[in-house]
Amino acid sequence: MADAGLRTHAHAALAAAHVPLAAVTRGDGIDSVHRGSIAVVDGNGHLLFAVGDPHVPTMTRSTLKPFQALPFVAAGGVERFGYSAAQVALLCASHSGEPRHVEAVAGMLAQAGNTEGDLQCGAHAPGHYEAHGQLPPPPPYSPLAHNCSGKHSGMLAYCVLCGLPKQDYLAFDHPLQQAIREAVAHYFEMTQADLVAGVDGCSAPNYAVPLSRLAFGFAKLAAGHDDDRYGRAPRVLADAMMRHPEMVAGEARSDLALMRLGRGDWLSKIGAEGVQGIGIRSAGIGIAIKIADGGKRALRPVIAAVIEQLGLAGGQDAGNLAEWRAPAIRNYRGSVTGAIRSTFVLDKIAHPAGGSDTRPNNHATS
Repeated sequence: MADAGLRTHAHAALAAAHVPLAAVTRGDGIDSVHRGSIAVVDGNGHLLFAVGDPHVPTMTRSTLKPFQALPFVAAGGVERFGYSAAQVALLCASHSGEPRHVEAVAGMLAQAGNTEGDLQCGAHAPGHYEAHGQLPPPPPYSPLAHNCSGKHSGMLAYCVLCGLPKQDYLAFDHPLQQAIREAVAHYFEMTQADLVAGVDGCSAPNYAVPLSRLAFGFAKLAAGHDDDRYGRAPRVLADAMMRHPEMVAGEARSDLALMRLGRGDWLSKIGAEGVQGIGIRSAGIGIAIKIADGGKRALRPVIAAVIEQLGLAGGQDAGNLAEWRAPAIRNYRGSVTGAIRSTFVLDKIAHPAGGSDTRPNNHATS
C-alpha cells in the first residue's frame, strides 16, 4: 500500500464529520462518548438516511466476507465440492469456534482436498469463550477455530477449483485475490483504483470503501437479485447466511441475534473495529455503521436505535431489542454503574429532482 494512498485515506478518515452515536453513563454523568457515522441506502444506491459522514472511508474488515466469496460461488465451487448451505454460510462467517463450526470447517477443507495445515489465517482462542464471559484454556489453539477459517477454507477451495497455487493464496497479486478485488469493486460499483488496500487480522487483503458503498453492497446482497457478472451467487450467499445465522456468528453474538430476529428477512455481518453491515430484504435497504474509535460495545444500542427509528421493529421485535437499547455497565462486584445509550436521530436525506446516489464525496478515497 503506497504511502501517499495511506496518507490520503488517513486524512479523509480523520477529517470525517463523525458525531456522537452513543454515550456511556456512570450514575447521572457521562463517562465516555462513542462517535461515528451511519449510512442507510436503497438498492439503487440512493442515500436515504444518514448520521455523521455517510461517505467516510471505512475499512470493511469482516463485513467484506460475503463479497469475498462471490468468485468461488459464481465459479460453481459449492456444487463441485458439495458444500451444504451451512458451510456456505461459513464462507461469510466470523464464527465462534464452537464444535459445530470447527467440524464444518474441517469438512469444507477435506471436501476440497485441503488440510488444516493449508490454512494461513493463524490461530486464536475460540471466540465462544469471550461471548459467554469465560476464560479460554491456554494455547495452543487450532486454526480451525479461528473466526475466519471458513473464509480461508473457501479461498483454498477456489485455488483447487481453478488449479491455482495454494502456498501464497493470500498474496495481494495472487489470481484468487485479484478475482476477489474485481468482485468487490464490481459489486460496490467502484473502480479497483478507489479501493484502499490493507491486511486483515487473518492476513487476507482487505479494503476500505466509503461507508455508503458498504451499505449499498448490503442492500444488494440482501435483495438477492442475480448479478450481471456473478449470477445467482449473491442470493446463494445471502440465503445461506439467513438460513444458518448460527454458522455466521455463534451463541450470544449480535449477528446471530439480529438474523434470528429478522426471521429470514435481515442479513447482518459485523466487522472488527466497530463496523457493521445490515441488509433488510423486505425494505430493500442496506445499513452501514462505523464506530470511529472501534469500540464494538457501542454497536448494539446504535443498531437498536437505527432499526427502531426506521420503523423496522414492532411488537415482539421491539421487545426483543429492549436489552440492546441501553446495555448495563457493571463493576467487578456485578453492580450496575451505568449504561450505554444511543444519542442520535437519523437525518432523512432530501434528494434533488432526478435523485442522488452514494458515490464518494470529497471525504472519499481517491
